[in-house]
Amino acid sequence: MKLPILNISKEEIGKQELPIQFEEEVRPDLIKRAVIAIQGNERQAYGADPMAGKRASAKLSRRRRDYKTSYGIGISRVPRKIMSRRGARMNWVGAFAPGTVGGRKAHPPKASKNWTKKINKKERRKAIRSAIAATLSKELVAKNHIIPDNYPFIIESKFESLKKTKQVEDVLKKIGLEKELSRANERTIRSGKGKKRGRKYKSKSGPLIIVSKECALLKAARNITGINVIIVKSLNAKVLAPSTNPGRLAIWTQYAIKELGDKKLFM
Repeated sequence: MKLPILNISKEEIGKQELPIQFEEEVRPDLIKRAVIAIQGNERQAYGADPMAGKRASAKLSRRRRDYKTSYGIGISRVPRKIMSRRGARMNWVGAFAPGTVGGRKAHPPKASKNWTKKINKKERRKAIRSAIAATLSKELVAKNHIIPDNYPFIIESKFESLKKTKQVEDVLKKIGLEKELSRANERTIRSGKGKKRGRKYKSKSGPLIIVSKECALLKAARNITGINVIIVKSLNAKVLAPSTNPGRLAIWTQYAIKELGDKKLFM
């Protein structure tokens, strides 16, 4: 299969043959597994302090005839801390146990929990090839993005050398992505407590630009909302299918396609 090559002025300057990776069958089930594995491995461990709620001096004997025991007083045998006492009579309150004021939680989140998920190497590579093939499907991409009429296409490698954010924006608008950039620029306010934790706004995933190597474009496009730029050898299922949905609007440069085919990446 051949795709048209556009220059940064939206003029067609030729066609390029696509490598075998684009011929893979689209497997949403496999893509979902690969994305969930990445999300699980990126997840940061969290949990309560192991000593939370256990710092009270709440030691009661469990022997009937010992001093400081709750036997024979007509009260439940809950760990208690002594607030004051007069002889052998204690003024105490429940402590330490779940359900008592300031007590520990019964089942707190534990930082030792393992969130990692495994996926076979061949399955992971097949999922990436499948997600790459999904970027060519107009039907799948149109579900997630506003696409131009001439999609899919390849852009000339001169695009990788752009150094200014404004230049990158202008080129993307010229090649027909103006509506898509407006869609990706819309932000919504997150519901829930995440608003208080440094992530008040949610933004949408816009176009993915795939380049062949470290270049000026990586920095120039970084500040455009929704845009991701990635080196072709670093591709993974998560960037190609955000939220496990295959069919991301992908803009490949000439050299990125050549690199994918020549080095037989993800095969």
